[in-house]
Amino acid sequence: MKISIINGPNLNLLGKREPEIYGSLTFEEYFEDIKMKFPSVEFTYYQSNIEGELIDKIQEFGFSYDGIILNAGAYTHTSVGIGDAVKGITTPVVEVHISNTFSRESFRHQSYISGNAKGVVLGFGLKSYDLAIQSFL
Repeated sequence: MKISIINGPNLNLLGKREPEIYGSLTFEEYFEDIKMKFPSVEFTYYQSNIEGELIDKIQEFGFSYDGIILNAGAYTHTSVGIGDAVKGITTPVVEVHISNTFSRESFRHQSYISGNAKGVVLGFGLKSYDLAIQSFL
């Protein structure tokens, strides 16, 4: 099974940015952990702060992978383009958020991705990614 994890803006700052919300572990450290937890899965990981690059990766993996886990960060709430990219591919996408976006500012309650995703997991910290992986297994 091939699963791609695609992270959006500012997720490269995990472990440094607002640890009270996002924790103290970097995503690279966590990624090594999930590769050990799920040895039957072939993972790829991509992170970008640039909207168009995220769309390019969704399109690149969107017809050849078994699943995509997408944390589009703030683009979740602003990018019709990312939502359309998810709608335009055949690979199922699970939208993930580390925090519970519904317990935060009201602008974070809107997602341009959710309506085209297989499912949404949010609010369980980095464990949200584990739950998304399990949904594909």
